Amino acid sequence: MAPDRVDKAFAAVPREWFLPPRERRRAAYDGPIEIGHGQTNSQPRTVANMLRLLEVRPGDRVLDVGSGSGWTTGLLAELTGPTGEVLGVELEPELVTFGRANLAHGGWSWARIEQATPEVYGDPAHAPYDRILVSAQADALPAGLVEQLAPAGRMVIPVGGEMLLVVAQGGGPPVVTRHGWYRFVPLR
Repeated sequence: MAPDRVDKAFAAVPREWFLPPRERRRAAYDGPIEIGHGQTNSQPRTVANMLRLLEVRPGDRVLDVGSGSGWTTGLLAELTGPTGEVLGVELEPELVTFGRANLAHGGWSWARIEQATPEVYGDPAHAPYDRILVSAQADALPAGLVEQLAPAGRMVIPVGGEMLLVVAQGGGPPVVTRHGWYRFVPLR
């Protein structure tokens, strides 16, 4: 089977670029890896599943909530290509610095990581987004994030341990489908 766009993005965005030096030798491990501050670099298989559900297209505007080490931001940048725009948001200031430095390895000028605002999910001031990836678990589907989706936009988010795909419907309620059980750090 030929590699799909997600496989190609994984090949172009080495996980070791986004790990602390002491953990880089474990980059091939298919599990979460600690990056500090109670956060992890997510399991590659889980990230691949999320990206396939998200169906990022070249030129998309993408929001990466809980960007952590910057790995998902880099993968999303690879998927959007230079005609797209990727914004990663992260609450932990030291991880913002770490993620920015890691992201610089790839030269994706159309991707950046910014400090998230406490108690504000995503980036409502610059919405709408074509795609939203959330790499932290919510207790309930955050309406504020759903509102940041463009018409026909897609969001992948773990809620209560279950992976949800949320597809915005022009003016109507979003279509929500369920895609298995996963463990993530909590969305704050």
